[in-house]
Amino acid sequence: MAREAGVSRGTVSRVLNGGHNVSPTALAAVNAAIRRTGYVVNRHARSLITGRSDSVGFLLTEPQERFFEDPNFSVLLRGCTQALAAHDIPLLLMIAGNEAERRRITRYITGGHVDGVLLVSSHSGNPMAERLAKAQIPVVACGEPLGLGGQIAYVGADERGGARAMVRHLAAGGRRRIATITGPLDTPGGVQRLAGYREELAAAGLPADEALIAESDYSRAGGEAAMTALLRRAPDLDAVFVASDLMAQGALVALEHAGRSVPHDVAVGGFDDSPAALATRPPLTTIRQPFDRISTEMVRLLLARIAGDDPSAVILPTELVRRESS
Repeated sequence: MAREAGVSRGTVSRVLNGGHNVSPTALAAVNAAIRRTGYVVNRHARSLITGRSDSVGFLLTEPQERFFEDPNFSVLLRGCTQALAAHDIPLLLMIAGNEAERRRITRYITGGHVDGVLLVSSHSGNPMAERLAKAQIPVVACGEPLGLGGQIAYVGADERGGARAMVRHLAAGGRRRIATITGPLDTPGGVQRLAGYREELAAAGLPADEALIAESDYSRAGGEAAMTALLRRAPDLDAVFVASDLMAQGALVALEHAGRSVPHDVAVGGFDDSPAALATRPPLTTIRQPFDRISTEMVRLLLARIAGDDPSAVILPTELVRRESS
């Protein structure tokens, strides 16, 4: 390869390992030689030298069926895969929804089969984040890991601000009995979106009423059950902020079964701007999370952690998307 490119072996090595300290002319010559010869890096041989696997794990700490039900997970997986492809690094999907899976995945990761982990949907009390941090595995979480402040890098959206924007929008439309369906309160999204809901009610001078709050699990069935319970407890509610688009799909089903018109009787707002938001009837007003940027930043922080940087955090802005449900 060095002879084909007309450069030294050291220059070829630096190009193959990221292109640092290589002149533009030498970089172009090596890349041209790679294209002419069809050269492919022998990852196994390189891993023996570097002690790295040159791969990354995408770890979902939810039951397997949730990966196929919730579109957010596949959107994040696709974005992280694309961001890593720019560095020629493959991404391995791992699912650890129970203790047996957690033990097996922990052994695999700590055995050196991946260089770092992108951790998705971490619940407080779930031991995976703590185990990986203790084993000094580079980890970047999607959302702030509860109870592990400063130990793990993370990327998140401004969930509290997004929730406030949605409640503000509903109140500006004249709604006064605004309910909410929260996510699990052992997740950062569940905690932050509920906090934003409470704060904006107070800012709007609307009374807080615990009967207007129902916790759920980010599933379609959970959203339907929570909406049914809210209608039973507070039949005079005139709006609902649902903490995920998938739960909002279920809430709309419950409202239809109860004979409530959306948005005439009850305005509905979701969170995520996932594909689920456009699949509802009427289309769902929601809070857009910048999933592409979240994926890109997670990969950037993880590569920095693998290189030895300290944990850091990135919070990205959200955006209100108005559609026909409110």
